[in-house]
Amino acid sequence: MKNIFEKEVANELIDRLNKLTPETKAQWGKMNVAQMLAHCCVTYEMVYENSHPKAKGMKRMLLNWFVKPTVVSDKPYKKNSPTAPTFKIVEPKIFQAEKQRLIEFISKTQEIGEAEFDGKESLSFGKLNIDEWNNMFYKHLDHHFNQFGV
Repeated sequence: MKNIFEKEVANELIDRLNKLTPETKAQWGKMNVAQMLAHCCVTYEMVYENSHPKAKGMKRMLLNWFVKPTVVSDKPYKKNSPTAPTFKIVEPKIFQAEKQRLIEFISKTQEIGEAEFDGKESLSFGKLNIDEWNNMFYKHLDHHFNQFGV
């Protein structure tokens, strides 16, 4: 798995992102390109913004048992994998605004660096190590960029 905390990898992701246009069509799935960008921003909103609730109790336990192994492993996602309700984007989104937000999130994450993420708590899964954070960030973006052919 490539390391999103490395500047070259972050720049590669941003280069792929810059190849998208408002007209880029998905090769699978229901989201349009602007919705996909907003969907990808949710992971970062959960880290940097106070706009999503922390999973607690039974919900957190179920997430850790059933979802965490898929999300933080280095195994790629399958096409048309189900997504959590928080990540479902059904309303229209503005392509350029979502693209800029995602670029800023990728850049911020790389600039902050992996050391800040070692043992950092995820709203869904509790404390994660650097590899788990990297896998979660990188493979999610890679999956959706592949979905849109970039």
